[in-house]
Amino acid sequence: MTAAPAQGAAGAPALSPAAFATLLLIALMMGSNHVAARIAFDHGTDVATAVVFRSGVTALVLAVLLWPQRAALRLGPRHRRALPAIGVLIAVQSLCLYSSVARLPVALALLAFNTYPLWTALWARLVYRHRAERRVLLAMPVMLAGRALALDVFGAASGLGAAGQWSRIGAGVAFALAAAATFGLALVLTQHEAGDLDGRLRTAATMAQVALLALLGVAWNGGFHLPAAAAGWWGLAALTLLYGTAFTIMFTVLPRLGVVGNSAIMNVEPIFALVLAWAVLGQAVHASQVAGGVVVVATVMALGLRRR
Repeated sequence: MTAAPAQGAAGAPALSPAAFATLLLIALMMGSNHVAARIAFDHGTDVATAVVFRSGVTALVLAVLLWPQRAALRLGPRHRRALPAIGVLIAVQSLCLYSSVARLPVALALLAFNTYPLWTALWARLVYRHRAERRVLLAMPVMLAGRALALDVFGAASGLGAAGQWSRIGAGVAFALAAAATFGLALVLTQHEAGDLDGRLRTAATMAQVALLALLGVAWNGGFHLPAAAAGWWGLAALTLLYGTAFTIMFTVLPRLGVVGNSAIMNVEPIFALVLAWAVLGQAVHASQVAGGVVVVATVMALGLRRR
């Protein structure tokens, strides 16, 4: 028999040391996944190939975990309508985010993507007429200012000027923002149209769809573009293992640890990615960009950990 989680002062379940460590581990693995992806891209792997490997293996792992538990596989009409749309959105998000990682320093790509809470609030307003909380509205300009500083939009840190900086980062930022927008919409649809499904089943179905759609991209590009060097194969294997493991832990272990409402801690992922990209890839950013990144991460965590 499992004891009920302790209650914090705010009335939300207190986060145990094991749960806190698990959340940080997931954030570390997710950040490492993107660093590994950049290694694979630098050695000949294309984005569609990486998404096929990553999503396909994750779907298989979750299917294996679900099989002995005889999870309910019945889908209602609403689920059958929503899941294909969610699958398409996550496929677009995956392709866009990896495309951003291939063009920008990893940490900056993730910081631009981490504006998805703002997109989530926008889509909830447009699609379901949900009014954003006052805290979310107040956080928007803070997060945008932090992102502008992190991306060095005026080219002050790089010395290139605004035009030169945007010619260098424009495509990567566009891909990251597209990933954030599609991910935000996917979250809103998941919550309202498929939130009552088993999370593992929903994720396995979504990842299987993403893998199939990415396969179409592979076919469009003339087949798989596999690594041309051993380092690229290690990167492809690592991104697949890290992503699959992180998602498996997220949907099988976290619900047992009482972390509902505390998952915003995983938004330290860009900080982990910043350190790893510097250590492994030699990617460094200016101190002012680090400060902007801290503002973005702190704002996202403050939103996620707010009292509900």
